Order: sequence, then structure tokens, then C-alpha cells
Amino acid sequence: MLVPRLEVEHAQAETGIARIAHYLEYPGDPHPMAIFQDLLMDMALIKENTNPKFLHAPTPASEFVIKPHSTEPQSYPLSSSSQIGADHDGYPWIFGYEGVSLSQLTGMTIQNIQGKLNQIQAVKSPAEIALIKESCKWGHLAHVLLQRYTAVNVTETAVSLRASQEATLAMMDAIGPLYRAQSMWLSGPFANYRGQIGRNAAIPHALANNITFQPGDVLVTGAGCPLWGYNSELERTMFVGEPTPEQQRFFNHMKAAQEVAFAAMKPGVSCSAVDTAVRHYYETHNLMPYWKHHTGHAIGLRYHEGPFLDSGDSTILQEGMVFTVEPGLYVPQLGGFRHSDTVVVTADGLEHLTYYPRDWQSLVIPV
Repeated sequence: MLVPRLEVEHAQAETGIARIAHYLEYPGDPHPMAIFQDLLMDMALIKENTNPKFLHAPTPASEFVIKPHSTEPQSYPLSSSSQIGADHDGYPWIFGYEGVSLSQLTGMTIQNIQGKLNQIQAVKSPAEIALIKESCKWGHLAHVLLQRYTAVNVTETAVSLRASQEATLAMMDAIGPLYRAQSMWLSGPFANYRGQIGRNAAIPHALANNITFQPGDVLVTGAGCPLWGYNSELERTMFVGEPTPEQQRFFNHMKAAQEVAFAAMKPGVSCSAVDTAVRHYYETHNLMPYWKHHTGHAIGLRYHEGPFLDSGDSTILQEGMVFTVEPGLYVPQLGGFRHSDTVVVTADGLEHLTYYPRDWQSLVIPV
């Protein structure tokens, strides 16, 4: 494993990898990809430094390997095809990082194995499913508190903070030292609105804006809990006061579309077939003008993973795959309508991991 110097002790503590190499900093001198090239040479994966940009005295292994080998270093002789498998040909563009590509660095043909890695990650083990279930439980509590504290003339910021904090403290009382978030951003259960309030609810990815709740608002929520690195998703459409007939109509169609997706999901069915079934429902009821996104996505170590419940994804559902199911309808000037539930594919269909009420009568904020 190659990490920046500031992550060496972290990598040693959190992984079982015997060999931890590091570069000093980005962009550094030499560049991190130069250190990576030295590491590949030391492992006999490439024969020589051939990239003019990185011609330098090779880094001695004693300087870039922090955690010593428990056994002799293993060599990985190149195949005659001179190919290497990787999930990306060099740096993915993120946070302004740039670098020479892996193919330029090695002179090899890079075979992209991201799809294979996604396939391995898609089917969860019983232990992984147990962690996602536990995540759902604490996300549920945060959402209960979010609904309880939402009221007219209160701000989304105050409600979200209070619900998330109280759910986190309750979780710590319950499981205390057993809990690890394994998240860079969150340290407990959360529930919020992310700005999907009133007319803004018609924007699927609105931004939190400290909006004050008013009678008649349509609300779209989000809740979850990072737990040992695993994630879940719970979303509900709620109303401040009893919904109007038009709001009820779109809510009922959204809920029915989600039930169409649930009914379609079982082992052997393609992801595309699930999304196609939902779109067929929308088309049949003249709702396509209000459709904006596919039916759902896998979830686990990442909040969004492949495969996707999308008409363009031919992946076949297998037992152990975990998905969010979240078809939505978005009506300008009226609001957005979306539930999201986390489910796992079982031998004969689905198991619902989230269990918050789905009927509108249970989701009304008193005025």
C-alpha cells in the first residue's frame, strides 16, 4: 500500500497489510508517482525507470517502506503480455490532484478492473448485512426525532441538529464503546432535510438553507448512520399539515411506484428490468414529466455504489445485494415526493432493512 506520510500510522493501525510505503506530500519532490514507480520496480512489476519526467535516483526500500516485512518481499513477475490491472489509469481527478497516468508510468497496457471490483463489492456477506441493519436502526431513531421536533416557525437547521445529536447520544448510551463510525464526515446517526422544503422539495438535490417550516410545506427527509464504515438510507416525504388532494395524489403515485420496484426485485432479474417497470408505471399514469432519476443504487461501504437500478444497467440481481429503492416525482411549485428504503435481495425476493411508516397519514406534522 502506498499512502502519504501523514497516513502511515493510520494505515498501520487500520489494515492488515504487511508493507506500507509512503510519499512525503503532494505534489512533492519526487512526485508521488515517482515513488510509486520505485515501489513497482522493487516488487519486480516493472523492470526500469523509463519515464523521463521521473528519472531520479531510485528510492531505497528502507526509506519508503515503514512497516517491515514479516517475510521476504514477494516478487510478482510480469506476464509476457505486459498488462497490469487497476481500477484507474493513474490519479482520478479529485481535490485538484493531477499526475502522470499509470500507463505512461509503466509503459504497460492497463486493464480496467473497476467493474470486477464492483461485482465483488456488490454482494454483501452476512456480517456486512448485519452492520447495515444496525445502521438502519439508528437512522430510524434519528428520523423519529426529526419528525417529532419539526414544527411551524422552526428552522431546518435547528431541527436537524437536535435530532441528530439526541440520536447520537442515545446510541452511545446503548452501545457505547462498540461504536465506530469509520467516516471522515459523520460520527453518529443523522437526519435532515437538505433544503427539500416547500417548493424546494421539487429539487432532488437541493441544498440546506436554514429554511423555516410553514403550513402546507412538502418535506423530503434523509436519515442514516455510518457504522463501521457501512451506510444505509432512509428518506420520507412528509407534510406540514394535512396534504391537499393534489399532494396526496402525487404521494400515492410515488408510493405505488416504489411498490412496483419492490415487487420486481428478486434474484435473476436485471437491474434494468426494475427501473423499466417503474418507468412503465409512470408512463401509464402520464407522470413522466415529473420523473427525474432512476429507481435506486447499491449501498454499503460507499453511500452510492454500483450496480444501479437503471434502465442502462444489465447487472443481474443476486442474493445479498443491498439497494436503496427511491423512485421520485418532482412537481414544480408543488413539491417533491420520494421515499427511500434500504433493502437486501434474498433467495425469494426482498428483506426491508428500513421500516419507517410509508403512509402519508403517519407523516403529517401537526399545525
